[in-house]
Amino acid sequence: MKKLSAVFLALATVLPSVSIAHQAGDMIIRGGTATVRPNTGSPNVLGEVGPGVGSFEANNNTQLGLTFTYMATDNIGVELLAATPFEHKISTPGTGEIASAKHLPPTLMAQYYFRTAEDKLRPYLGVGVNYTFFFDEGFNDNGKNAGLSDLSMSGSWGVAAQAGLDYQLDDHWLLNASVWWMNIETDVDFKAGGEDFSYKTRLDPFVFMFGAGYKF
Repeated sequence: MKKLSAVFLALATVLPSVSIAHQAGDMIIRGGTATVRPNTGSPNVLGEVGPGVGSFEANNNTQLGLTFTYMATDNIGVELLAATPFEHKISTPGTGEIASAKHLPPTLMAQYYFRTAEDKLRPYLGVGVNYTFFFDEGFNDNGKNAGLSDLSMSGSWGVAAQAGLDYQLDDHWLLNASVWWMNIETDVDFKAGGEDFSYKTRLDPFVFMFGAGYKF
């Protein structure tokens, strides 16, 4: 009996302990780099505003991304996406960079996590709703010299989709990679030569996030 107990004790010291991944009631906070890559599309404003303008384009931008997830069950979670403000340079093929604008895209997702609570690797999918609001919009000197002024961009409601992957390092820490697609469409209003213009512009960005998380 003593020998059998010694064997079990030895096995307990060499075998890895089971690390419980996400389970019902857990709160998970993730943080990392979040990169917004717009898929910009707008009507060609060439000819309406003036020669050499073209359609609006916006560059990529990377900021700090944060997500807060509550696990309602071992497989179903509810997540809120937040971030520091993204800033995009706005340009047209004919004039180059003409303006900049900041935005925040808070997004609420319902998620399904595959595999079980005992698995360290948990892929997941999500679907939800996004609201994006814009602020600090303005034309730079290049835009002003082209006769443009009074830039404003409307807020946008839209659907969002997500795919992600968590890898549990221990009972609390994890690594994460995730990607979102967001339906964002804004009315871009401005003046050119004293005349009012408004163009519906799609951003529809992909958002890529890489970072770490902590589970409570």
